[in-house]
This record gives sequence, structure tokens and C-alpha cells, in this order.
Amino acid sequence: MSVTAEAQNGIRIGSLHKSTVSIITADGRNFIGTLKGFDQTINVILDESHERVFSTTSGIEQIVLGLHIIRGDNIAVIGLIDDQIDSRLDLGNIRGEPLGPVVH
Repeated sequence: MSVTAEAQNGIRIGSLHKSTVSIITADGRNFIGTLKGFDQTINVILDESHERVFSTTSGIEQIVLGLHIIRGDNIAVIGLIDDQIDSRLDLGNIRGEPLGPVVH
């Protein structure tokens, strides 16, 4: 099964260009950043990016990455982030189980 440039509901990844997105990878990692580019296999370039690491014992850790490339065959989900809502989150007090890998 491969990822395509157009989701089932008709949203094209190109419409997310220069927007803040969340990308969840097949191994359960969560990356946040500004979508700067992508290619036909959905390899993506994120700018001003960071990884959010979830924990049940401490708040969400954010690891600053800067410019980051994610291979398209490792992407499970790409979603738009509402910057206003995201900026109000107190990530230090949010606890959660880390995501597991995607199983087919």
C-alpha cells in the first residue's frame, strides 16, 4: 500500500504548503513543522521542526530538529495544525502513551 498525493477526501498535500503540519511516521514518531516541500513519493521537507516525545510519567518533550526530511514510505499521517490552539497547549503537563508502530 502506498501513500498518494491526494487523500480520499480530495485534500491535496500541496494545499498544506507553508502550513504547520503534524506528521506521524510508521514507527510512531510525531514531527511538527512548516511544510516546505514534497515530491511525487511524498518525501517531505519540514522547516522549524521538532519531534514531540510522549511519556506517561513526564510532560511532552520537544526535540528541536530545524530543517528535517522525512521519507514518504515512512509517513503514516499528515495533518494540519491550528497554530492558535497549539500555542495554548501546556505540553509540560500533558501525559500520554507513546504511539506504537503502524501494523499492517
